[in-house]
Amino acid sequence: MEKTTYDFGLIGLGVMGRNFILNVADNDFSAFGYDLDQEKVDALIEEGGNPKRVNASTDLKTFVQSLAKPRKIMLLVPAGKIVDAVIENLLPEIDKDDLIIDGGNSFFTDTDRREAYLKEKGIHFFGSGVSGGAKGARKGPSIMPGGNKEAYKEVQPIFEAVSAKFNGEPCVAYLGPKSAGNYVKMVHNGIEYGLMQLTSEIYDLLKKAGGFNNDELHTIFNEWNQGRLQSFLIEITAEIFAQKDDKGTGALVDKILDKAKQKGTGKWTSQNAMDLGIPVPSIDIAVSMREISALKEERVLADSLYGRPEPKTIDKKELVKMAEAALYFAFINTYAQGLHQLKDASKEYGYELDLSVIAKIWRAGCIIRAAMLEDISSAYSSDKELPNLLLAPAFVEKVKGTVASARQVVAYAATSGIPLPGLSNSLTYFDAYTSSRLPLNLIQAQRDHFGSHTYERNDMEGIFHTEWGS
Repeated sequence: MEKTTYDFGLIGLGVMGRNFILNVADNDFSAFGYDLDQEKVDALIEEGGNPKRVNASTDLKTFVQSLAKPRKIMLLVPAGKIVDAVIENLLPEIDKDDLIIDGGNSFFTDTDRREAYLKEKGIHFFGSGVSGGAKGARKGPSIMPGGNKEAYKEVQPIFEAVSAKFNGEPCVAYLGPKSAGNYVKMVHNGIEYGLMQLTSEIYDLLKKAGGFNNDELHTIFNEWNQGRLQSFLIEITAEIFAQKDDKGTGALVDKILDKAKQKGTGKWTSQNAMDLGIPVPSIDIAVSMREISALKEERVLADSLYGRPEPKTIDKKELVKMAEAALYFAFINTYAQGLHQLKDASKEYGYELDLSVIAKIWRAGCIIRAAMLEDISSAYSSDKELPNLLLAPAFVEKVKGTVASARQVVAYAATSGIPLPGLSNSLTYFDAYTSSRLPLNLIQAQRDHFGSHTYERNDMEGIFHTEWGS
């Protein structure tokens, strides 16, 4: 009996892995899966329907020997030591020029280490971010691969076939050498943290200040999704408000505990930005707010100890109008911060990233997909050296048209005791970035005063130190 060889292999048949491999098969590539869990193997075979198109095994040798050479093996397993363990188990079974693709959210320095290690053994290694969740994996995710450019060509037809499409264009592109793919996915997730925090704050504002119920919130966010705020996160937010509680009465969103968890990619974005000296305050505060949310018992106690002003009466229609503009303003600033980080990191790590291409592959499939990414892509296509999105002519006008609403909303919330840290940080970032003079001259004077750290002057060249005081 003739043995079937498969085009693509995937290790890790959880929901993401199973959906991705079925997506591969739907696009006319045969695929073979591997997992230690027999139930997951059986579930994939049953759902695949045709063992010549989709098959799987719990035996690693069978898995490897079923793949056409050079083998293309994708890992969709949790980041960390598990990835290293899987690689070590694969090494005795695979051959030179085979390709291992890490599709998880691995930290970019781990990807660099693994690539160098496997290169010595003649094995190609790719870090490839995959965004879109379980549904995206099944119907078309945004894929962010980085590594050896020639090796990428082996898997390029498969990735282009399975990825999301925007106006017929696949939402995947070779991004650069080494860990470029994982780094871009990390920053994608950092931006995602920021956008989610901002959306939750505007929800809180509308609920507390405007008294809107969930049906009204569903309508508001649904209308926003038809306009300039059109995005995946606004779309699903509208859907969330319409979801009824299947274990009780009322809306499900009101029954969900206000403690947000995290898997680390937002924190990594923030930490690495600090290392590189890049300001991303909208992302920083989004990470911090998840940490504050975990302090539920302390927050309940603190709420009982301190008074809170009643929100001032405000026209509901005016509130909705201001909130939409403020959210749009803050979204732009969050994208600007993340893209700034990508630009500087590209220079630091030698990624050679094209920000226009990155914005393009984020237009569909991924969690941060949004209508404004078309304009973002155009901005970086027009000026490859654009240092910050806020300096792009098209975005100058967008920001000018919304910043006043952001100021009004932040001021109103501050006097009403409604926390808007993401929006406040976005506004402060904007005000600082657009200030030709900041009070940091005083900080330099303080540093020189107590530590002889020296300073520069604005009226002459050189490095100076002063013996301060009388």
